[in-house]
Amino acid sequence: MKASLVLTNVDTIAALATPAGRGGVAVIRVSGPNLTPIINGILQRELSPRIATFCDFLDEQEHSLDQGIAIFFPAPHSFTGENVLELQGHGGPVVVQQILQRIFQLGARPARPGEFSERAFLNEKIDLAQAESIADLINANSVHAARAAMHSLQGEFSQLIHVLLESLIQLRSYVEAALDFSEEEIDFLGDHSLVEKIDVLISCVDEVLSQAKQGALLQEGMTIVIAGKPNAGKSSLLNRLSGRESAIVTDIPGTTRDVLREDIQIDGLPLHIVDTAGLRESQDKVEKIGIERAQEEIKKADRLLWIVDAKEEGFDPLSDPFFISLQCAAPLTLVYNKIDLIDKKPELLEKPLYTEIMISAKTAAGIDLLKKHLKSAVGYHDGEGKFIARIRHVDALKKSRHSLEVALKHLQAHRAGELVAEELRYAQKSLSEITGEFTNEDLLGRIFSSFCVGK
Repeated sequence: MKASLVLTNVDTIAALATPAGRGGVAVIRVSGPNLTPIINGILQRELSPRIATFCDFLDEQEHSLDQGIAIFFPAPHSFTGENVLELQGHGGPVVVQQILQRIFQLGARPARPGEFSERAFLNEKIDLAQAESIADLINANSVHAARAAMHSLQGEFSQLIHVLLESLIQLRSYVEAALDFSEEEIDFLGDHSLVEKIDVLISCVDEVLSQAKQGALLQEGMTIVIAGKPNAGKSSLLNRLSGRESAIVTDIPGTTRDVLREDIQIDGLPLHIVDTAGLRESQDKVEKIGIERAQEEIKKADRLLWIVDAKEEGFDPLSDPFFISLQCAAPLTLVYNKIDLIDKKPELLEKPLYTEIMISAKTAAGIDLLKKHLKSAVGYHDGEGKFIARIRHVDALKKSRHSLEVALKHLQAHRAGELVAEELRYAQKSLSEITGEFTNEDLLGRIFSSFCVGK
């Protein structure tokens, strides 16, 4: 699959690699099999490999468009694995466009979003997980996320996957050899060590899966919806968590009419906080729209914080008709707010189906306890994200683990070698999707189209 795609990349691409707009320096990247016409046309000089050369960037009349640094990286020793030219000039939009137009005139075409990284993947300079980590590093919104993305870019995640794949290949080889000798007197599949090997492999997948979940949290974050009846202190809690006056707070019920959003971090864990309108029966047209939007946000929540006035201690959301009507599928935390008015101390209580916590958004009492609870609720541990990951990586690991479990059942219950071999093949295929050893053009298109142009 990968080799056939490489053959289609015979043209030359170019794009601005630095952010668009005005700046001190702009970097234009050009990649393709033959850059000689472009180098001759815009520089009119030869370039020594990997040596920065100060020169003029020329138009077709040989007038200077700009002056800057040119660096040539011959294939295969470049980011894309192709010949690459980088022009570092001044960061004015007009100058950049003039240089790009000259490059296009000389035979290049504009690069698609992520096409440089895609070519690096197709030319086996990086695998798919490393390619994704480039975008994750650029988009990192915390030190933890940036560090984890860098670890993935350096191949730490990929190396773990390759170790799992090597163990799987050895298992498949053993099982398929056993099938070839099925008519012999030796019962290869009855060897208890095979069961132990699959058990060990499942444990190894679990370990990588646990780390991948941490990495996915760093990359994806968690959506927290704050909801409840009017005047329970929802907006006050949003302001307290975000550290600024994001929402208007008054004693008048129904102040919040629309959805408010804030992105925050708790010890490196990204949280997408959504404050909603107070939920109650209302005939006010505007308030009804706000309530409908709140109900829609609740359906999309990763976790729901249902805010209740602390004076209503003992409130049971699972017996409340209004709460039941919301049909909330997200895990629930019942937050008793305003404990400063009833002289209560912060407290957290785990109920069978939800968690109760007592806080004061006004005084910040219990806020640290709430933050700790939110991290614990998703299994997040400070600083333990060794690499960045995506939901698709977690799903692939889960599918691989499931196939291994099914293989183990077939082996223990029936010694069904053909079924065991097939499930091991499924497990290997799922893991290979992470690094891109087995993939398809649609998946690549979705992944790389989300990248910046020039990356």
